[in-house]
Amino acid sequence: METTSIKQGADALFILLGAIMVLAMHAGFAFLELGTVRKKNQVNALVKILVDFAVSTLAYFLVGYAVAYGTHFFVGAEQLAQKNGYELVKFFFLLTFAAAIPAIVSGGIAERARFGPQLAATSIIVGFIYPFFEGIAWNQAFGIQAWLKAANGAEFHDFAGSVVVHAVGGWIGLAAVLLLGPRLNRYRKDGAMSAHPPSSIPFLALGAWVLTVGWFGFNVMSAQTLDKMSGLVAVNSLMAMAGGTLVAVLLGRNDPGFAYNGPLAGLVAVCAGSDVMHPLGALVTGGIAGWVFVQFFTLTQNRWKIDDVLGVWPLHGLCGAWGGIACGIFGQKALGGIGGVSFGAQLIGTLGGVAWALAGGFVVYGVIRKITGLRLDAEQEFEGADLSIHKIGATPDREVSW
Repeated sequence: METTSIKQGADALFILLGAIMVLAMHAGFAFLELGTVRKKNQVNALVKILVDFAVSTLAYFLVGYAVAYGTHFFVGAEQLAQKNGYELVKFFFLLTFAAAIPAIVSGGIAERARFGPQLAATSIIVGFIYPFFEGIAWNQAFGIQAWLKAANGAEFHDFAGSVVVHAVGGWIGLAAVLLLGPRLNRYRKDGAMSAHPPSSIPFLALGAWVLTVGWFGFNVMSAQTLDKMSGLVAVNSLMAMAGGTLVAVLLGRNDPGFAYNGPLAGLVAVCAGSDVMHPLGALVTGGIAGWVFVQFFTLTQNRWKIDDVLGVWPLHGLCGAWGGIACGIFGQKALGGIGGVSFGAQLIGTLGGVAWALAGGFVVYGVIRKITGLRLDAEQEFEGADLSIHKIGATPDREVSW
């Protein structure tokens, strides 16, 4: 009996530490966005990430977690506290994943989106769109995993959410960005583009570092119990981070924005297969993700004129989808992996997640755009989201008359 209670306590603590590390990643999202946007939108980035997290907490506690896992918390606290409250901290851990979706979207629609409508979108996405797919991938919902296993010899494997979290967030973000349209004067009638350089490289770098460190909780603690913990996951995450960084620095010609998004691209891609790949496979997976990010960030901004401010579609949408597929390649025994994965199941699962997210994003943001509108008006956008929404700038000057 004694060992059982120690194991329960250890498991609860293990997943709680993971939840705290991923909670800290939301500070990373905030500072990455703050550093990337212009000065007049820094406050908005900070407030948005925090309030989105609070809305996500309520939506996931009241609705989303039940949609994904079929369990709810409407019982006495005594029952909830059983097994050291393991079920509650598991909810906390999975909530920090769910709340990453609006945090991802936030970066794409920065500098021009209204505050209230984005919070409404967050509650629908975290309450229904995300957990619907989460239930399919991680809780056997609708028998889709069983069907994939029968057809391909293995289920769709997404250990820490390359597809479930990142690709879903990135493709919802793409829909939101397309429905919003580009920032004012970003692409001019004569075909010229005005660059909006990052307002603070130090804050952008700080955000990326906080995300990178937290990611080791995101990936390692996805084991959910201490006995399933694997150091392989940690080292694979490390190798993918290194691969993504080096390729992005090389291709991005030492640009700090690319340098600091490189490790994030590698980490996004390695989530799915971090428990089954060989570290060298993880290195290649991360390196390819670094290439995908630089290549497609440049294409979306310059050639396709899609104004995705932080590049959330290339970073999370495309690198996440690549991660889902890479798991089916580098997870194979022939390439030094542990095996038990199938390329076919990975491809179908990944495409399914992308299709669901894109459709969900267009429906949610499309309906909200029709009912209330998504964008600040031209004057508010010119003034900046800080003053027009929050009535204060990031660095208010003292009035001379004081």
